[in-house]
Amino acid sequence: MQVGPGMDPRRRAGAVVPRMLGTAAVLALGAGLGLGLSGCAAAPPATSPAPSPSASAPAASRPAVAPSPLPAPTLRPDQDARTNLAYFDFVASGVVAANPAAGGRDFIDALVAAGFDRARMEVTFDETSAALAADSIQFAVRFDAECLIGQNGPATGGYHGAVMPVLASGTCLVGATRQIDW
Repeated sequence: MQVGPGMDPRRRAGAVVPRMLGTAAVLALGAGLGLGLSGCAAAPPATSPAPSPSASAPAASRPAVAPSPLPAPTLRPDQDARTNLAYFDFVASGVVAANPAAGGRDFIDALVAAGFDRARMEVTFDETSAALAADSIQFAVRFDAECLIGQNGPATGGYHGAVMPVLASGTCLVGATRQIDW
């Protein structure tokens, strides 16, 4: 075919085929990318596997097993203070549960009844020197070079127990303590 004046050389019969092939290739490439990228889309949420028959059984058909309570701690006078802290806390917490405003004597009496040695105990006063209720009461039991120390009162947010070393004075509590003479 001749190309004459006014004829666009791209309109030749042979030139149309490559152009159509080029267009088809672009469309095919676009479709291929579209399909390929669809695999990158977020996967639909996975469904959970069907529950097993035992998991779907109503709770009423399964026997309820109550956890067995832990045994109460016990006094171990031949052991150190750290070993006896759980029992000390157990006894003191029982006093607080019975009377949140318990005084020093309440704690000492409960500790003696629980087997602690009264001769190794200390307790602070229930009242200040101005006859006001103490913000907190401290009580202690000496175990060799360590002390079990308890504290209770509104200023401390309730009962707290700890193991601390014996002071250089040979006592467990700082400051004036009251005589345990009852």
